[in-house]
Amino acid sequence: MGFNFSNGRNEEKEVLKDVLTDAIETEEDLMRTYLITAERIHDDDELKERLENFAEGNAKRTKQLIDELNENKE
Repeated sequence: MGFNFSNGRNEEKEVLKDVLTDAIETEEDLMRTYLITAERIHDDDELKERLENFAEGNAKRTKQLIDELNENKE
């Protein structure tokens, strides 16, 4: 009877993949929400700019998460 020591590692990678995938979806949803809201604002340029900056931050985090996900596939 042998033990499969790599099985725990595979499960760990699968959990990490799921967490990263969920985080990517969350960041993308927030980015869309901020951009849609910013497009609807016409009387407050400062708020519009802040929302666009939030969306930009979400885009950067999304790229980082995708990069991390791709690194863990290797």
